[in-house]
Amino acid sequence: MSGAATPRIRAVVLDYGGVLTNPLHETFAAFADTVGVPLEQLQAAFATATRVDGRSPMADLETGRCTEEEMVLRVLRHLPGSPGLELLGGVPFGDLWFRARLVNEPLVERLGELHRAGYLIALLTNNVKEWGPRWRAGLPLDEIFHTVVDSSAEGVRKPDPEIYRRLLDRLPVPAEECLFVDDLAENCAAAEARGMTTIGFTTTGATLRAIDALLDERGAYPTRTSTA
Repeated sequence: MSGAATPRIRAVVLDYGGVLTNPLHETFAAFADTVGVPLEQLQAAFATATRVDGRSPMADLETGRCTEEEMVLRVLRHLPGSPGLELLGGVPFGDLWFRARLVNEPLVERLGELHRAGYLIALLTNNVKEWGPRWRAGLPLDEIFHTVVDSSAEGVRKPDPEIYRRLLDRLPVPAEECLFVDDLAENCAAAEARGMTTIGFTTTGATLRAIDALLDERGAYPTRTSTA
């Protein structure tokens, strides 16, 4: 509406994998190398499992519809020779996956600064129940995050509108005062449909500059009035 004031940003919501960590393709490539399977074969096996089952095995894992082991077996059967869990060398898939999953320290540090300045920080993540202890250990969740909305606990994942509704229900600010950062365009589009402002994550440096520019444009930092 012409002449309407632009709402100030009061909450910053971020994705986990690929935003608060190194890019997904790096983790995927490192995992393929660890188990000795060419990356192209592994990608093809995931795609075939999705086509044959009619559902993505990773989507089912991230919404608690299957266990980590069930997801792995659904993919392995489509690799040449149909290897079983022995391909993992007796190590849980998550342990191998997280060997190459690194925390994005500069972004986490900036979130701490924003939290101390008065912004609400929240996490909206498509994640895995079995991985909870691993990824939570790398983030200062209790120190700076107002809320965490995890697909594996919710039974629904981005970009389903329902998970954004649940996020907004747990934030004490309207969608128009939320900034959402994600590395997938479809997830950003779903957030925009709910009324949030979005930034598509590209690189850490570019994203930090985009966040700071937007927050500066929208006005001064909020004043923290409580520790809730």
